[in-house]
Amino acid sequence: MRSPSGSISLERTTLRTTLRSDLLASLVVFLVALPLCVGVAVASGVPPELGLVTGIVGGLVAGLLPGSSLQVSGPAAGLTVLVYEAVQTHGLPVLGVLVLAAGLLQLAMGALRLGRWFRAISVAVVQGMLAGIGLVLVTGQAYGLADLTAPGDALGKLRGLPGLVREVLGSAETLVALAVGAGTVLVLAVWPRVRAVARLVPAPLVAVGLAAGIVGVCELPVARIEVRGLMGALQPPGGTDFARLAEVGVLGTVVAFTLIASAESLFSAAAVDRMHDGARTDYDKELMAQGTGNAVCGVLGALPMTAVIVRSSANVQAGARTKLSRVLHGVWLLVFVVLLPQVLGLIPVAALAGVLVYAGWRLIPWREFAGLWREHRGEAVVLTVTAVAVVLTNLFEGVLLGLLLAVVKSAWETSHVHLEIEEPVGDGEQRDGERRDGGIPAEAPAGTLAGAPLRVRVVGNATFLRLPKLLDQLAELPHDRPVVLDLSGLRHLDRACRTALEGWAAEAKCAGRAGADLAGADLAEGVVGK
Repeated sequence: MRSPSGSISLERTTLRTTLRSDLLASLVVFLVALPLCVGVAVASGVPPELGLVTGIVGGLVAGLLPGSSLQVSGPAAGLTVLVYEAVQTHGLPVLGVLVLAAGLLQLAMGALRLGRWFRAISVAVVQGMLAGIGLVLVTGQAYGLADLTAPGDALGKLRGLPGLVREVLGSAETLVALAVGAGTVLVLAVWPRVRAVARLVPAPLVAVGLAAGIVGVCELPVARIEVRGLMGALQPPGGTDFARLAEVGVLGTVVAFTLIASAESLFSAAAVDRMHDGARTDYDKELMAQGTGNAVCGVLGALPMTAVIVRSSANVQAGARTKLSRVLHGVWLLVFVVLLPQVLGLIPVAALAGVLVYAGWRLIPWREFAGLWREHRGEAVVLTVTAVAVVLTNLFEGVLLGLLLAVVKSAWETSHVHLEIEEPVGDGEQRDGERRDGGIPAEAPAGTLAGAPLRVRVVGNATFLRLPKLLDQLAELPHDRPVVLDLSGLRHLDRACRTALEGWAAEAKCAGRAGADLAGADLAEGVVGK
């Protein structure tokens, strides 16, 4: 038996090991989060300090709450497009109202235990949403790589790319900015290959730090982040801002914030759970944690918050064991904002654009798409349509279109219906026919009983989606023979098909063919005549 003193010593050793692991992991996550918080804020059209505020709240508020123990929250690239559109349409002061309302909705959904239902969203829609966001980030931040202002709409960004190339080639200053941005992307792509140091010093920090150092030492003529200070950047919503909630457009944006932030957070939680062997995520509690964090962000007028897979995976890979690591990462962000805000003014805009271009490129599931196209072509179509819709319209409408297409695809795939023919033979037995999708012969095969009814069994799910096909097959049945239509093989029969079958039986009677009436109990029992 282990002595009590030995047990206490072991517990102390385990506690010290856990604290050391969480402390080191929190520093790694802080270094990853710092440039991403600033970059997402700048791309969203808000002061960079607001991105750091959201990261702080993600650590100190959401990080303390139950749900997922190792998932890290903060501003995410996935909401950049939607936030930018909201700020441009409704103004920066209304952003806090939007985020606060979205947070309260998340709290309500968590209390109603709706978190688990987000797992029912098609993965193809989520991948399409992320691909669309990635495309918008890449095309939009391509202008930021050269210190140029991007057009306001997605189509304008795409149409403006040839002009962007000409403008870059015709100006020395834009070429310098492009070199800084492209160099940042190169470092982000190469640094993770240096495994010995990549685990200790994350690529985003190295890339942005090198860019800031080179620009500062060489005094290059590139734009840098404008710093206002934390208190100057905060914009808590006022009474007149809350009145905007009566507008339909504002309410639609709130719903978009809520659904997309919730889906991204819970899908991230599922991914993080696969990375470690610890406690699994409670989806309802995690949704309430995200809602609490967003409510606080809304009160402060900051960016919306979601769980971020980049920071979460860095947290797990750095050896985090408890939620302490994500709380401490929020502490380090707060210390940085309070003590070293002037450091933000050293960061080139082109470097942050490079970080977001790289992040956007990685959001596009290039490898997964090839496999989907080979094995699940319908899923690939849903992914593609969702991504294109996000680029051409906006994030909310694109996701709604993707969800609608996914539902239609599933309904189409599950609504298969076909006819099986059974020919009566001379010895009184029946010969099973093969599955028929059309082309039924008009004459009875040799050896069958003359005048005996042809038994036709309908199998599958009879819905309006397959009604034209079903009616075509019924029309091809022999007109000079009695037919017994057996509906016992149907797993589902909707109203449209029921009405059509009743009409088919009525037409058969009008044509003078004997048969049972197709209605009520006869239809439920599955045997009708023609």
